[in-house]
Amino acid sequence: MRVTQFSVKEKYRYQGGFDSYLESEATPGALPIGQNSPQKPPLGLYAEKLSGTAFTAPRHENKQTWLYRILPSCSHPPFTELPAESTPESLTGGKLHYIPNQLRWDPFDHASSKATDFVSGLHLLAGAGDPTLKQGLGIYIYAAAKSMDEHSAFYSSDGDLLLVPQEGALDIRTEFGWLLVRPMEICVIPRGVRYQVRLADENQPARGYALELYQGHFLLPELGPIGSNGLANARDFQAPVASFSEDFGATAFDGSTSYTVTAKFNNTLFTTTQPHTPFDVVAWHGNYYPYKYDLGRFNTIGSISYDHPDPSIFTVLTAPSDHVGTAIADFVIFPPRWLVGEDTFRPPWYHRNTMSEFMGLIQGGYDAKKGGSGGFVPGGASLHNVMSGHGPDADSYEGARNAELKPAKVGDGSCAFMFESCFMVGVTEWGLKRCQKVQEAYSEHSWGRVKVHWGRKGGDSKGHLLE
Repeated sequence: MRVTQFSVKEKYRYQGGFDSYLESEATPGALPIGQNSPQKPPLGLYAEKLSGTAFTAPRHENKQTWLYRILPSCSHPPFTELPAESTPESLTGGKLHYIPNQLRWDPFDHASSKATDFVSGLHLLAGAGDPTLKQGLGIYIYAAAKSMDEHSAFYSSDGDLLLVPQEGALDIRTEFGWLLVRPMEICVIPRGVRYQVRLADENQPARGYALELYQGHFLLPELGPIGSNGLANARDFQAPVASFSEDFGATAFDGSTSYTVTAKFNNTLFTTTQPHTPFDVVAWHGNYYPYKYDLGRFNTIGSISYDHPDPSIFTVLTAPSDHVGTAIADFVIFPPRWLVGEDTFRPPWYHRNTMSEFMGLIQGGYDAKKGGSGGFVPGGASLHNVMSGHGPDADSYEGARNAELKPAKVGDGSCAFMFESCFMVGVTEWGLKRCQKVQEAYSEHSWGRVKVHWGRKGGDSKGHLLE
């Protein structure tokens, strides 16, 4: 069955499709007919446009949605920058350290305090570029012990956020409606969309990974000679249906209720308090919206003759750069799959890459790395930066080199993933030191015992000399 069997039951309805033009109304008649901004929108609502691209972006790239809401999102007092002591340094990152060493982390800690919610539990681990120039990306670890306050919301002006839960299901309320996002699902929340992250089970802390895309948006990869179907199919992506609250005063500023909105703006947090809910969108239509995807539905492609293909065949989503075929960020998974290659070293080969490779493990094991203490285990991560050599550890190599080559199912009950980027990625002080999770002996344990199998003994090669 090509659907993940989740322990947390789905409780919401969704619309299907990727990059589709969708519409939804929680109250019949809330959407205007034949125009976007009538003089008096239906039901006394306000029309508000949310643009994810420039107005004049080409039609096939243009991202926008019309929202029909009880009060416009601009109806709030000015934002105030949070004082330095209230802004986690782990979120702002500070100086990035660019180093060529291979890095691996033990599983990151769960939230250290029961007062830690999704926003206060975000830690910038690595990144590149500058959100003020809309260039680059940020890689995060999140850990939350409680839901965000029901009278709060968060949004980022810096980029689209891809969430990869590893433990604990997230019950996410957005301006567009609700998303239940469980381990083995991902979701993308576009730049500027207000949302609130709750724990589906308050007794189950949440932990996971995230990538913030400072430039562009995620797309499905081109399929080329694969054909018209395969990898992540568009119909399996799910977007919310409209859902709203009516918690507001007689006017936008009458002070009868209080909601805190936190904005991330150039990796700095700002807050404002408004007397009405930000979740008051009664209807919407457009192609700029949050969505989720069940990784169990991925249609894995592989070799049925020989050799291990490039891992790009496992790409779920890509954010292309201006150079064709080169990504700002690819989201790649390594799900359960059959290996049948003849006379083939079946795990991923040894590699040096012009791209940076950040890997995490959602569940289970990974066929090219050993688990256990000091290994690559769920909740941990690794980073192999630009041109940093990497590949199977010594034990995994010897096992695969000597394995009986019969059809084999690998990865049952497991799923690793990779954020791959054309950028050289820097690591924060939190990621290198303060998290205290770096495996200092990673290189030695992985490749310090790699054996010499060279068969020719003695002498030097003379192949460079003319006879």
